[in-house]
Amino acid sequence: MPTITAVIRARKGQDKVLRAALLEVADHVQAHEPGTLGFHISQDLTDPCVFTTYERFADRAAMDLHNGSAVVARFFAIAKPVLDGDVVLVTGTEIAAKG
Repeated sequence: MPTITAVIRARKGQDKVLRAALLEVADHVQAHEPGTLGFHISQDLTDPCVFTTYERFADRAAMDLHNGSAVVARFFAIAKPVLDGDVVLVTGTEIAAKG
């Protein structure tokens, strides 16, 4: 199963903007992306400017559909001005899960 993990850091004071943009993506995924099997967002307990997403896809086509979607493009348009550094992306294949 293809996966993407992203670590995203907002500039100080911009965490609410990034959080809202991520939640907009999550809402879209829930309503329109049946091939996205999981879209998890975490906000760091000690630094609210750090977010992590974990995304699980049925197959490569579902991952490509998500990555090429208008909602992801909108996310990056909103996020780019408030980011503190590059988004760290790790694309992988899930080898174990509890669920």
